[in-house]
Amino acid sequence: MADIRDRKKDHVELTVTDDTQYDQGSGFERFKFVHNALPEVDFEEVDTKANLLGRSFSFPLFISSMTGGYADAGPVNAIIAEFCEHNDLPFGVGSQRAMLEDDSLTETFSIVRKKAPNAFIASNIGGAQLIGGLEKTKLNKLINCIEADSVIVHLNPLQELMQPEGDRNFKGILAGIEQLIKDTSLPVIAKETGAGISEHTARRLLNAGVVAIDVAGAGGTSWAKVENSRSANTTANHAFNEWGISTAECIQQLSKLEWERSFQTIASGGIRSAFDIAKSLCLGAHIAASAQPVIKVIKNDGYDGLQQLYDGWKKDLKTIMTLLGCTKIPLLNASHLKEKA
Repeated sequence: MADIRDRKKDHVELTVTDDTQYDQGSGFERFKFVHNALPEVDFEEVDTKANLLGRSFSFPLFISSMTGGYADAGPVNAIIAEFCEHNDLPFGVGSQRAMLEDDSLTETFSIVRKKAPNAFIASNIGGAQLIGGLEKTKLNKLINCIEADSVIVHLNPLQELMQPEGDRNFKGILAGIEQLIKDTSLPVIAKETGAGISEHTARRLLNAGVVAIDVAGAGGTSWAKVENSRSANTTANHAFNEWGISTAECIQQLSKLEWERSFQTIASGGIRSAFDIAKSLCLGAHIAASAQPVIKVIKNDGYDGLQQLYDGWKKDLKTIMTLLGCTKIPLLNASHLKEKA
């Protein structure tokens, strides 16, 4: 179990460095906004509320899953929970696999509900852990310890294959997701960890019953780089460091499915500013998600730093919406973007 705790700690330490970010862009850099010189909008009336899974939030930002499974994760999760409770934002905890194997780690997760009694919080389990079905006692444990509002299933074959101690068998994950959906009344979100979800994969996940897909595309943290940077990895394969589908391309592919499916798209993977959030929403996402900037600012400046970052993003998004002539999030669409020559 110690190796899992060490691995989780390594992950957080490495993701906040520039060396583990993709060289390729998230795809948002291909687009620029179409300026509206006559917006007919009052900045003070711009509404940044966004909806996800039947709930309304103050801003179109989901704090993505990253932390958990080692002792120092508790204080970080506590800060995120307090912040989301105060600012009316949804968030997801990191993978709860370690907690299911070691009860002493439960508190690093359960702290979030204590700090955020009213917030939307998502549980998190890896797809590989669903092969053959997840025992109902374990499913209940990961949900009940945080009184979860939804369950995230993360898909990370690239990361696992780059990880010396990672999983190598991904056969049966889809059936495991289908069984999980049968075993819980909570909405299930499927997400990648940074290599993206294609239209083909999304269709299979939607057919299985997931109700939201977090594309987690390439352009932010490269988990291949993270794993290849770990000192414990003596078999690093850097040829796969740039593997993945860009976030913008994933969103565009999934937007094609909205004509035939009812689901929500979460945009993550390189969300580093309000400009990225706005572009993701224009391309078809319902809400954006981010983890790396959040963890980075917490490690450097704590809660106050995170609040300052968020306040800046909120002001910038309202400015962008004003300059596009949009008073509400649903008014953001592809007509407000132009692909650069």
